[in-house]
Amino acid sequence: MSIPTPHIKAKPEDFAPTVLMPGDPLRSKFIAETFLEDAVLVNNVRGVQGYTGTYKGKKVSVMASGMGMPSMGIYSYELFNFFGVENIIRIGSAGALHADIPLRSLVIGMSTSYNSTFAGQYQLPGIYAPTASFKLLRSAVDTAEKLGMDYRVGNILSNDLFYDDGNRGLEWQKMGVLAVEMEAAALYMNAARAGKNALAICTISDNIVTGEECTAEERQNSFTQMMELALTIA
Repeated sequence: MSIPTPHIKAKPEDFAPTVLMPGDPLRSKFIAETFLEDAVLVNNVRGVQGYTGTYKGKKVSVMASGMGMPSMGIYSYELFNFFGVENIIRIGSAGALHADIPLRSLVIGMSTSYNSTFAGQYQLPGIYAPTASFKLLRSAVDTAEKLGMDYRVGNILSNDLFYDDGNRGLEWQKMGVLAVEMEAAALYMNAARAGKNALAICTISDNIVTGEECTAEERQNSFTQMMELALTIA
């Protein structure tokens, strides 16, 4: 495939080695305007905004992934394989599967369960276990600890369905899965296949057990701890 791709109108040098990927393009814009110096819009195909600037003197990019594994699969694949990106850190929202995980706390995905057929493309003779890159995971945990953040580390569920005609993944609770989101498994698999690094840092936007939830505006603009954590380890 040639560059620019059908989804990213940029040059490889437009991106930093590390890209932060929120799902929401407006969250990408918020991060660029709030945290980055000299941020430049490097992609806006289909409104999927990507910016590159500096954070405390370090070059960093942020670009939206869109919702769901198919969308994350496209953008992370192209960044890893065509644009020379080495690290992608997903920063998004997740729904807690346990009553004692509070709103706005952080869940760092050590590994992901999933109900997707995404791994079928690899024709593996078994079931693949998507796992975060240890160097990013260790750095995130050490930094969160140092900064006194409320965080948990463990398995998360990447669910293909938001409206699933059921109980939104609560079956996974008994296996210790912490929270449910929609993108991390595809990111981890693309990173593994490309020999690159990936991590998902999620803010709890709702609790599926208690029914508590944040507003759409709060999801877009107030989940700053995960943004600062990701920027610090980028």
